[in-house]
Amino acid sequence: MAKNGKETTRTSIDEINDSLSSIEQHVENNKKIITWSILGIVVVAAVILGYVYGIHIPNKEKSINAISQADIQLAQGNDSIALAQYMNVANEYSNASGNRAALESAILLYKNGKYQEALNYLDQYDATESLVGAAANSLKGDCYVNLKNYDGALSSYDKALKISADNSLYTPVFMMKKATVMSAQKDYKGAKAIYEKIEAEYPEYAQNYRVDIDKYIERASALAGE
Repeated sequence: MAKNGKETTRTSIDEINDSLSSIEQHVENNKKIITWSILGIVVVAAVILGYVYGIHIPNKEKSINAISQADIQLAQGNDSIALAQYMNVANEYSNASGNRAALESAILLYKNGKYQEALNYLDQYDATESLVGAAANSLKGDCYVNLKNYDGALSSYDKALKISADNSLYTPVFMMKKATVMSAQKDYKGAKAIYEKIEAEYPEYAQNYRVDIDKYIERASALAGE
């Protein structure tokens, strides 16, 4: 297995470099090889350009048009139609449009109570912006909570917290979710510690969201037998 692992580390770049080295060694000895090599490079370049202009760009335009149609349906309140269109884009395209469509699909599936399906699309989604990535991981946590997979939920919320860092708008929200799950697992001391941290480091959270954080602290303390 180790041997196979080492072999797979060789990339196409490695192979190209090896080919170039071989060509250099035979430059003076066999000019025909060089001629055919150059022709080969030209053919490869033509194939690449053909892909970019003949497939990649048209596919990009098609995916943008397709996701735009889904956005329009969503804006008009046609969630079921929008969901079907987002899922089609996510399944058909592996570009930026397909990526966003995966997230949009997950959001709508979550709203429909289809938590496992939502998770599947969230696993397909690759965040390119930090706060969106944090929100996506938070949504994963929410899915796990509804599936009663509390360990998965905590892991997802921890990822969201790591990404959001000290963002005063989102971080305390993720912390609250984590504390809620910890309470469900009867880790009341751990939940209390999080509530106290929110009160100390994010005092504006209670004001912005009208949350009586002291009540959460008191309840966790009582349940912990303190």
